[in-house]
Amino acid sequence: MTEAAPLTSAQRPTERSLPERRTPAPQPAQPHSQPTPPHPQQTPTRPGPPRPGPPRTGDEPGRASAARTGSLLTGLLRTARPKQWVKNTLVIAAPAAAGRLFSWATLTELALVFALFTACAAAVYLINDARDADADRAHPTKRHRPVAAGQVPVPVAYAVGGVLAVLGPATAAWLTSPAVPALLTAYVGMQLAYCVSLKHVLVVDLAVVTTGFLMRAMVGGLALGIPLSRWFLITTGFGALFMVAAKRYSEAVQMAGAQGATRALLTEYTPGYLRFVWQLAAGVAVLGYCLWALEEGGVPHTSVLPWRQLSVVAFVLAVLRYAVFADRGTAGEPEEVVLGDRALALIGVVWLAMYGLAVANW
Repeated sequence: MTEAAPLTSAQRPTERSLPERRTPAPQPAQPHSQPTPPHPQQTPTRPGPPRPGPPRTGDEPGRASAARTGSLLTGLLRTARPKQWVKNTLVIAAPAAAGRLFSWATLTELALVFALFTACAAAVYLINDARDADADRAHPTKRHRPVAAGQVPVPVAYAVGGVLAVLGPATAAWLTSPAVPALLTAYVGMQLAYCVSLKHVLVVDLAVVTTGFLMRAMVGGLALGIPLSRWFLITTGFGALFMVAAKRYSEAVQMAGAQGATRALLTEYTPGYLRFVWQLAAGVAVLGYCLWALEEGGVPHTSVLPWRQLSVVAFVLAVLRYAVFADRGTAGEPEEVVLGDRALALIGVVWLAMYGLAVANW
């Protein structure tokens, strides 16, 4: 009894002291030992990344805005159709036929006219794509155009197109003869009317597009005061109608039975009718060129060979070669046919050589 009592008394204080020592020990040790090491470890690591961080976060918006601006400018350039600028080289047709391409003043004037006509044509393309954005999204190929794809916002396309439509004729009125701004204004007005309503009128749409080509061929002569030959106008006009009708025919063949045609008139034109139009236009263009080649005009020729008459062969071969693509229904993009076919390009070079020799009377 006497031994058990001191034992229990000795055990009780030890049990009481153990929890007293355990309870305060983990409580102060954990809050003081755990937060203190992470704080000195985190404080040097946290300010490290943020210091180079602010310039990076500042550069990223700048790079993003620069990328967006570059993408927008690229989209505007693509909408201006650089491949189709080759059509604007028709401005040198009349001066070339008159032998007026051998002076710097003439070349400078024609370069200015080319740039102004390109600006007016780009204005029409921008406004046309903005209006047709919804329809182009349903087209298998045109849905990739910048405006239809969203790369160029529709309001931006309208704004840039409107500025170019005003700037082109205004600059021409300041730097060229009065006939050039008048023709450019007529071209822009006619093409805008085409975008709004005339492209929905049968046959009229073909005539409007053809007249646009004819205006390109006329503006160079008007800028230099060169009288335009009737055979020149007939050949150029019906040659343009040949290419326009072939393009419509190719589109009609490719979109046959497909939904979402971008040209409503393709459902009203029959492939047979469009084939008849481009065949008729090709025949009249060849006839007009032959009459020009055989017409001496009272001017004696002293050249070694009759280049004027021989150029008929190259011209007819070029028409026949282009008709191959028209007949296949692959002449939907005339500039790709002209620039992409090597045989046609070679024939064109030969024709240009003969044409130049005939004009120069060599």
